Amino acid sequence: MVFSSTVFLFMFLPIVILCNLLVKKEYSNYILLIASLFFYSWGEPYFVFLMLLSIIVNWFVGITIEKAEGKDRKKYLILGIIFNLSILCFYKYTDMFPRIINDIWGKDILPVLGITLPIGISFFTFQAISYIVDIYKHDTEASASLVNVALYISFFPQLIAGPIVKYKDINEQIQRRSVDWKNISDGFKRFIYGLGKKVLIANTLGECVDIVFAFDLTNLDTKTAWIGAIAYSFQIYYDFSGYSDMAIGLANMFGFSIKENFNYPYLAKSISEFWRRWHISLGSWFREYVYFPMGGNRKGKIKTYTNLLFVFFLTGLWHGADLSFVVWGLYHGVFVIIERLGFKKVLERMKCVSVLYTFFVVSIGWVLFRAENTIYGIKYLSRMMSFCNNDAIYYFDKKTIFTFACAILGMGSLYNCIPKWIKEKWNGSIMEAIYCLFILILSIASIAGDTYNPFIYFHF
Repeated sequence: MVFSSTVFLFMFLPIVILCNLLVKKEYSNYILLIASLFFYSWGEPYFVFLMLLSIIVNWFVGITIEKAEGKDRKKYLILGIIFNLSILCFYKYTDMFPRIINDIWGKDILPVLGITLPIGISFFTFQAISYIVDIYKHDTEASASLVNVALYISFFPQLIAGPIVKYKDINEQIQRRSVDWKNISDGFKRFIYGLGKKVLIANTLGECVDIVFAFDLTNLDTKTAWIGAIAYSFQIYYDFSGYSDMAIGLANMFGFSIKENFNYPYLAKSISEFWRRWHISLGSWFREYVYFPMGGNRKGKIKTYTNLLFVFFLTGLWHGADLSFVVWGLYHGVFVIIERLGFKKVLERMKCVSVLYTFFVVSIGWVLFRAENTIYGIKYLSRMMSFCNNDAIYYFDKKTIFTFACAILGMGSLYNCIPKWIKEKWNGSIMEAIYCLFILILSIASIAGDTYNPFIYFHF
């Protein structure tokens, strides 16, 4: 079940909101837990048992760590991390090596088992790991309530594609929160903004991207290749940030406050800044649970650069079990190191150029991310740089051109130009309510009349 579906919008969500309002506060967690498990089992009827296993084991490990003393605490932590990573690696990476070998050789040399990937496993596994690590570090207390831990790991608004939430940030809200009509209205408004991003912009550009990337590369001209790459840059931003907006809005409807996951990343003036603005919850997770424990930047430049490359290697690997994702991650890591070596000072003197530089580097990287494999990605990039002027085959009608314009304005360029007093008057105004109603009507009409409705980050 996806947020931008009629089943979710007109059946699941209204029923859950109504039930949550009607029951006593002490039963709210039970309602949301049942709803979350049903939400997950809608698309993953068997894998819901895997999630339940993860919940029970991590709840037990958390309590065990808290009660243990001395070296036993670390021993139980390591066992808990091994358990979580074993599940993730089995389902996500078992077929990775055979696929890579087969792609390199161009034929099936090694057998691929075809293991089905549980939706959202990377997200809920990372949340489970952060839970037991924070208990070990005394940053939070283990919950005696299995229901509370289960709700934390399975909470449906951010279960499938984040943001990744740390238990220490949401513990108090799980135990004590209140819901009123202001929470619901503010959350619904945020949800509509995200729905519009996803349905009206990401889906429209996604159709263009799919056509371009499916075309025979030998006949792909340079102009079309660039259009496909830039369209995908906007598609993945509006797809993922739209989902995050919807997740934050949904959580707000039930009394939860989840941290932002995007901050206009395409306005970043360096790759380092881009990663402080893009998928903020994932970057924060890797900083806190990988980069800092490895020493961060406290053990000299060589060690710092090694740590950075390793983190970006893991970032790429987290996104997908294919060499192209690893290359994409290391590609960003190399640019972060280049900027640390002194290039960032050059960028600071040229603000407009630095934004274009960042967008260019990121867009090149997205080609590797979008490509079905590394070989295809490299060939696509070669077409972008070949200056080939074949007859253009791109899918670029008036609707797509208009959507491109909206995407450029919506990435933060327009918002930053608006005076603060206008933003304050707009927020909560009748005009904003009319605008949201307009976006909602257009989104529903698009959902009803179009079967194209993918979510990119469902694969991760």
